[in-house]
Amino acid sequence: MSGKISIRQLRVRFPGQPRAAVDGIDLDISAGQMHALVGESGSGKSLTALSILRLLPPSAHVSADNITLDDKDISRWSEAQMRQLRGGRIGMIFQEPLSALNPLHKVEKQICESILVHQHLSASDARKRCLELLEKVQLPNPEEMLARYPHQLSGGQRQRVMIAMALANNPSLLIADEPTTALDVTVQENILDLLKHLQREMNLAILFITHDLGIVARYAEVVSVMSEGKVVEQGETAAVLEHPQHSYTQHLINSAPGGEAPPMESAAPTLLHTKDLTVSFVQRHGWLGRKSAFTAVDGVSLNVPAGQTLGIVGESGSGKSTLAMAVLRLVQSQGEISLNDTRLDKLVGNNVRPYRAKMQVVFQDPWGTLNPRMTVGQIIGEGLEVHRKDLSADERTQKVIAVLTEVGLDANARHRYPHEFSGGQRQRVAIARAVILEPQLLILDEPTSALDRSVQHQVLELLANLQKRHGLSYIFISHDLRVVRSLSHYLLVMHDGKVVEQGPTETVFKTPQQPYTQRLIHAAFDETVKSQQA
Repeated sequence: MSGKISIRQLRVRFPGQPRAAVDGIDLDISAGQMHALVGESGSGKSLTALSILRLLPPSAHVSADNITLDDKDISRWSEAQMRQLRGGRIGMIFQEPLSALNPLHKVEKQICESILVHQHLSASDARKRCLELLEKVQLPNPEEMLARYPHQLSGGQRQRVMIAMALANNPSLLIADEPTTALDVTVQENILDLLKHLQREMNLAILFITHDLGIVARYAEVVSVMSEGKVVEQGETAAVLEHPQHSYTQHLINSAPGGEAPPMESAAPTLLHTKDLTVSFVQRHGWLGRKSAFTAVDGVSLNVPAGQTLGIVGESGSGKSTLAMAVLRLVQSQGEISLNDTRLDKLVGNNVRPYRAKMQVVFQDPWGTLNPRMTVGQIIGEGLEVHRKDLSADERTQKVIAVLTEVGLDANARHRYPHEFSGGQRQRVAIARAVILEPQLLILDEPTSALDRSVQHQVLELLANLQKRHGLSYIFISHDLRVVRSLSHYLLVMHDGKVVEQGPTETVFKTPQQPYTQRLIHAAFDETVKSQQA
C-alpha cells in the first residue's frame, strides 16, 4: 500500500460563521514525500488535517467530493472503520506532546495501548515492539524510558515518544501538526532530521503543518499555502519559495525574520550592569526530603548600553528567564545588579519600588499575563495608579489613549477585554502596559514566539520603532536566533546557567568561538534555508 492520499473539494463550516473555515481545497500527498501545509493561525491548516481523520467536533459540518487513501474513499467510511484507520494506517503527531500524552500513564502503557488495539499482540510482544520504536526514534536507554511518566521527559524526548506512538502500527500517512514549534532550535533540528530519515526509510507520506517557511525550505518537497480557508498557491517547494506567484505567499516570505539590527553609537553609556550574578534553588529529593542546591544562573556578568539591545539566547533550562527575573529583583540572587549608578541588589522592601517603573517586562504569552476581568484601559493604566499618583483620572486616561495609538491600536480598544483581541493585538496591549511608565529598560522574554510570522514581523517593527523614538534599552530573550539577530546589538549565549560566549551580535554570528554557539547557529541558519531566503 503506497499511502497516497488525495483530497477533493474539502469544506468545513461552523454554525453562525459567515464563511467556511475550509473552503473547497484540493491536496495530493504522495508516498515518500513531505507535503507542507503553510499559513497563519486561522487559515484552516489544522482543520484540514483533523478532517482527514474525522476528528472535528460534532458542530462542524464537513463535506468533500472525496478523501481517498490508496484509491479508497475514506470520507464514506463508518466510524468503526475510521477507528481502525486512526493510529493504524494514519498516525498523527500533535504540537504540544505534554498535552497529548496522558500524565497518569507511563510511556510503555501509552505506546502499547495502540499496538494492542490494532495488532492484537501479546503483552510481551507489544513491549518488544515498544522498545524497537524507541530505538527507531533514537531515544537513549529505551528500557528506562518505558518506565517514565511524561513529566519526567524533556520536550524533545516527549516529542520522540509521540512520534513512536504515531509509528507504532506502520502507518502509510503521518500527519505532523506544528510538531516542533515549542522546541529549542537544536532539538527542533534533531526532530525534523528524524522525521526526514523515517520518511525515506519507511516511504512515508507526511503532511507537515507549519507557519515556518525556513523549515519548509529545508525539509519539504511540496508546499501548499493556505489563507482564509483556501489554498492560494501550491507546487514544488523550491519553485514556490523562489518564485512565489500569489501576493499572500510573497507576504509570508517577506515577513520571515532576517537581517541585522541597525548600527548604534558605540560610546553609549551603560544603563544596566551585573557582576557575578548567581541564582540558586534548593531542591528536595525523595520521601525523606534530602536537600540539594541547584544553580540556575552561575556568575553572569553583562552590560546593557543605553538605547541598545542585548540579546540572550540558549536552550530551555539554560537560565535565560531566571536571569531576567533576577535583574528585576523577582527572585533572590547573589552578585551585583546596577541600574545607572544605583546598586539594586543592596535595596530592600519598599526601596525597590521606585525602580520597578524604570524596568518593565513583556512575557511570552500575553493571554496568560492580561487579567481577563479587566478592560484593556484598566490593564494599561494600572501601573500609573501605583507609580504616578500625581496624575488625575483624566490624565491617566489621556496617557492610555496616547500609548494605545503609539502601539497601533484604536483608542476605543481601551473599553474592550483581552479575549476580544488577536494574539498580536494582545501582545501590543502588553507592550503598551510596559511603556506607559516610560521605563529605561524593557525585558522581552520570548515576546514573539507564540505569534505567526507576519504578526511577529509587525511586533518586531513596533519594538524597533519604540526603541528609536524613546531611547529604550532592551534585554531580548529568545531561542529563535533569526529574530534575535534582527533586533540585537550585542549577544549573550547561555548554557547550563553560564555565559559561554558574548560580544557584538554580528561578530558572534559570523565568527562563533564556542562549539555550543556554533551548533545553535548551524541549527538556525542551515545553508539550505539561507539559500532559499536569499
